Amino acid sequence: MSEATPPASWPRPYWQPGEDEVVLQFYVFGKFAPELLIPSPRYGSPGLPAGVEIQRFQNAVLRQWEGYPLNGALGRLIREDTPEAYEAARIAPEVLVVRGVLKDGASLDYLRDTLGVLAGMLDVGGTAILDPQILTLFDAAHWRRHYLVKDGAPPRHHVLILRSDEGGDRSWVHTRGMRKFGRPDLSLRHVPERDLDRAGVLCEKLVELLSLGAHFSAGQQLDVEGLPDGLVAQPGGSLDDPEFNNTHVEFSWPE
Repeated sequence: MSEATPPASWPRPYWQPGEDEVVLQFYVFGKFAPELLIPSPRYGSPGLPAGVEIQRFQNAVLRQWEGYPLNGALGRLIREDTPEAYEAARIAPEVLVVRGVLKDGASLDYLRDTLGVLAGMLDVGGTAILDPQILTLFDAAHWRRHYLVKDGAPPRHHVLILRSDEGGDRSWVHTRGMRKFGRPDLSLRHVPERDLDRAGVLCEKLVELLSLGAHFSAGQQLDVEGLPDGLVAQPGGSLDDPEFNNTHVEFSWPE
């Protein structure tokens, strides 16, 4: 994208005013010049939105922090899933921590602008980006493929959809990462094996709907093809819930 090209807005057609908050957090590992000049305009970003900031750390210093993301359960998961990216992050001299809390709004321009800054960081020394909200560490090439998509990566790219065994032939389909949109995560309980594909497609559609501003109220009926009685929304949970690190909306699949 040319630096002279004005960025296109990322609207949220279903948005309604509320008290929701957006949470963004990323770790960019690499080696950076003393004066950090990030070429974000080439990616359609004027810079970080108000409320999001960059903190710069020596990796060796940040490693002493109790919540250092390459340690503990998250570190073990990352090392198993993406060992080469994990090693690049482990040996990187520096870490840029990008984080902020923003009021929910009628566009996703804040996300567009933040992603443009992250892309620019990869051009000036970044080698890996960790998104702890979706438990994923990207090397530079993978991050560019995943997010540098014309007109913006689809909401599904920003969210992790998981399946957990509930016993018998039933599974729990759930998400992580919806706090980037100021929305609760999704929980589909008791999904039978025969309906797993349907539940996965439904989850992707609901991620898109919520990311574009929609809300579910308690008791709201959701029509689902193949389920005569549909599903019923039950918002709940808390930001301290370790399964989501977020509130969630639960739907229970019929017996």
